[in-house]
Amino acid sequence: MDNNEFFKTVDSKSSPKKSKVGFFRGIFVPFVSGILGTALLIGLCINIPVVRDTIADHLSTSSTSSSKKSTEKETTENKQTTSVVNSNLISLEEYSDTGIYAANKILPSIVGITVEYTMNSPYFGYSMQSTGTATGSGVIISKDGYILTNNHVVNTSSTTSYFQVSQASKVTVKLYNDETEYEAKIIGTDESTDLAVIKIEKDNLPAAELGDSDSVQVGEFSMAVGNPLGMDSTVTAGIISASNRTITSDGKEFKVIQTDAAINSGNSGGALVNSKGEVIGINTLKLSGTGIEGIGFAIPINSTVDIYEQLISDGKVKRPYIGISGRDIDEKTAKQYNLVEGVYVVSIEQFSAAEKSGLKSYDVITEVDGTKIKNMDELNNIKNSHEIGDTLTLKVYRENEYIDIQLTLGEQP
Repeated sequence: MDNNEFFKTVDSKSSPKKSKVGFFRGIFVPFVSGILGTALLIGLCINIPVVRDTIADHLSTSSTSSSKKSTEKETTENKQTTSVVNSNLISLEEYSDTGIYAANKILPSIVGITVEYTMNSPYFGYSMQSTGTATGSGVIISKDGYILTNNHVVNTSSTTSYFQVSQASKVTVKLYNDETEYEAKIIGTDESTDLAVIKIEKDNLPAAELGDSDSVQVGEFSMAVGNPLGMDSTVTAGIISASNRTITSDGKEFKVIQTDAAINSGNSGGALVNSKGEVIGINTLKLSGTGIEGIGFAIPINSTVDIYEQLISDGKVKRPYIGISGRDIDEKTAKQYNLVEGVYVVSIEQFSAAEKSGLKSYDVITEVDGTKIKNMDELNNIKNSHEIGDTLTLKVYRENEYIDIQLTLGEQP
């Protein structure tokens, strides 16, 4: 045989078979064996408790670690967010901006008030007369010139053993950034609430925006605005110390807002405002003395609205009236004089509601409309919660027996 033919035969017939066998043994068999081996291993692991638990623990640990990292990341982000919030809450820049905004908004609505009065001083039988002045503040409540202030600012009448002060003989007003003095007329005063309304003849005035004093919260921002010691347009800031404080001044009870914003002589009649520059109170007085600091009071603005509206329309405040002078009878006094606890009627005014109802001196009022009373304050509180013309049922102890009396409230003269 020719060598060339041999090689031709080998090349054309033997080579393809060798190629197929090589592929099957070199690639396919190992691949299939790998798959079968893996499946067998997984099956064995699952069916062998120790191996299965070890795998489960590993997977659980990996999951927990991932979850922990995620939680730590969220906690870090939350801390960063909280840090930003707290930074905003104590930002001095924002606090300063609040004060600037409130001051700019309210200052044009605050006026300075100067009152002139005559003072008579009897000395060694001779009467010496002189003229005095006092200053205060006011809040513009309408663009046509009505101004709300304190009664004690414009009604300065008082008497002592050394002098007698007349009522105001002249009242002048200075507006914000205006050196002109405008003479004011006293429209009405109310001693019970220490409020008064005066008016100047000028239009297009910037009336103050009134807030809601019933929603005032302890700790919130407050600013007192007025003319202390004659220093025009002075602002002082602080917080609300108490929102519904009861105080007694000159024998009268007042419900007031307490603040630590500085209130001084001349601030009376000015405004206490919130962070929005809204008036929430009328500054009225402060406590002073050794060891006393930062205790000032303002009349809640909500309680002034009905008062100043009546002063503008009627020149006075109409209040319900009984017409008695009374004395408190406590338990000890009642036992001593064989009486009962309540209000002892000392005297009755002529033509009053009390006289018309049949009340008599020496009666003891023990209940009003089913509510027991023990003193004049409780009687007045119930009376003041009613309107003129309302009828009250009084339970009265008279000559060792109880009787009911119907009393129709009159108008306080």
